[in-house]
Amino acid sequence: MTRPFADLHVAVLLGGLSSEREVSLSSGKGCAEALEAQGVRVTRIDAGRDLAQVLAALKPDVVFNALHGHWGEDGCVQGVLETLAIPYTHSGVLPSALTMDKDKSKAVLRAAGVRVPGGGLFDRHEVARRHVIDPPYVIKPNAEGSSVGVYLVREGANGPQLEVGADDWAYGEQVMVEPYIAGKELAVAVIGEAGGPRALTVTDITPVKGFYDYEAKYAPGGSVHQLPARLPPHVFEAALRESERAHVALGCRGVTRSDFRYDDVKDDLVLLEVNTQPGMTPTSLVPEQAVHSGMTYQDLVRWMVEDASCPR
Repeated sequence: MTRPFADLHVAVLLGGLSSEREVSLSSGKGCAEALEAQGVRVTRIDAGRDLAQVLAALKPDVVFNALHGHWGEDGCVQGVLETLAIPYTHSGVLPSALTMDKDKSKAVLRAAGVRVPGGGLFDRHEVARRHVIDPPYVIKPNAEGSSVGVYLVREGANGPQLEVGADDWAYGEQVMVEPYIAGKELAVAVIGEAGGPRALTVTDITPVKGFYDYEAKYAPGGSVHQLPARLPPHVFEAALRESERAHVALGCRGVTRSDFRYDDVKDDLVLLEVNTQPGMTPTSLVPEQAVHSGMTYQDLVRWMVEDASCPR
């Protein structure tokens, strides 16, 4: 980027069309304010289906993509930005689409030597009728984030989660069913620097109500974050390296967040998924890890804008 940072015109995409709209509004607000505090001209865009026309008329220098979920995080908006040839943040079309599809991303990660959960895709009506694997297990949409539509079926449960078969189920006809991994919920932020991706640290997340669902992630006080996580040194190091390996294997750019489960009884670390558009809200993990590593929220947002490019 040749223009001085303070002279840039940055369009911040927020809101959008997905079930994660409210999270995106919060992420986008924080990022826009951080840029404005550094003298940058910012235009906030609540991204709708006329996004291409809006951006073509606006002609920003950079697009900061603060969208989450479908359309903003799955390669669709990235394709629009590539077509318009506007530098943008985060990952490009293919890694965005790939990481949004849990089944396909698990196949890539497994081929790269990253340990991922078992289980697989099942018809949602079959999952609602019977236990397709032995409890305890987790049911999740194949292509949603922020723990939207996620259910835990506990050991000894009489039947599966009937909501998955309901007429108003909005998350696809196939769902991912994975064995539940007991133990710790861990997260690692990765910054894709020129010399290679750099994992920041490991956070140990303890939900206040027992399960790390949407409310635990985003409600103030919904979970307790311990960073750096108190883990055996070999587990801490493995989480850092596995998150970097996943970032590279999936072709990610910019900032990502890898989510793990660690069974401290079996000493088993498993990578659940990689997020290409991690939250930037007041309770989000990536900004918290950045601050712990010596990078303020404003520093992080600036780095993301300076890292923007096209093609991605």
